[in-house]
Amino acid sequence: MKRVFLTGGSGFLGGVLIQRLRADGVEVVALARSAGSAAAVEALGAQACRAGLGDTATIAAAMRGCDTVFHVAAHFTEWDTYAAFHQANVAGTESMLQAAREAAVPVFVAAGAAGVVMGRPEPMLGIREDRPLRFPRWAPYTASKAVAEQRVRQADGDGFRTVVVRPPMIWGAGMPMLDEMLPLVEAGRFALPGDGQHLISTAHVRNVAHALVLAARHGRGGEAYFVSDGDDIAFARMVADLLAVRGLAPVERTAPFALAWAAASAMELVWRTLRLRSKQPLTRQMLRMIGQAFTLDDAKARSELGYAPIVRRSEGLEEMHRHARRAADSLR
Repeated sequence: MKRVFLTGGSGFLGGVLIQRLRADGVEVVALARSAGSAAAVEALGAQACRAGLGDTATIAAAMRGCDTVFHVAAHFTEWDTYAAFHQANVAGTESMLQAAREAAVPVFVAAGAAGVVMGRPEPMLGIREDRPLRFPRWAPYTASKAVAEQRVRQADGDGFRTVVVRPPMIWGAGMPMLDEMLPLVEAGRFALPGDGQHLISTAHVRNVAHALVLAARHGRGGEAYFVSDGDDIAFARMVADLLAVRGLAPVERTAPFALAWAAASAMELVWRTLRLRSKQPLTRQMLRMIGQAFTLDDAKARSELGYAPIVRRSEGLEEMHRHARRAADSLR
């Protein structure tokens, strides 16, 4: 790779990917939909392309001369209409594929989501890529990501190689999920689903960026790859480790999964009926992603991409502690 086009560069994963690519000596053109996003990607060493995801002509022009597209941008929130998720995650992906085709970029790598195989709530252990995609109506984020993955994989062929990388929960210094969790924990409104001892797979943000680069180099066209940290962990332990970074004690409050699921269903009905615009406290979508055992077998990525985690869990947590200390010191 010598020159790439990237979306989502002002976000958590996209920013880390820009840093990785620039460290490898790769030129990066990054889509920026606002002045703030443009400033953020330029600060990381990328050239900003001011356009929206649907501005195909402008994007195609900026892609010319690039050898790879990394499509990392996505609409990820606990609660929104399916139309909003579809517009960003599906229509946005389609626009990027079209622009890449027009610009004759030979490789297209998309950051997908491990949750695309999640359907009804049930423990899922050692999951491989042969599991079918699921499109639950009550999970618009994962359903829209499943459709987007289909579009990417179906576009493969005729000198255009497309690959999808599916990470589970992405974590690391600066992770938005932790910032969103803290107010709930501090207010005593966060509870562990079940007893919190169910196992989950995770992926440090630099491990995901590494996998994306490997997918661009070695991924088979039309394929999807699970990636993970390689050491599954109990959900309660992961939450405790993240909270410790901010000096908070582990969460002890628990809620039976079935009760939480019923409560989330009722809330969704109320929010839809009353067309409330406020953030819903609990959704089935988020509960499905964190409330049941979900572990991955990333043997395919290891054998075909040459993937192996480059950041161990202990290293990632120590990095988060250092980041938190620096942030605290800057406020003094």
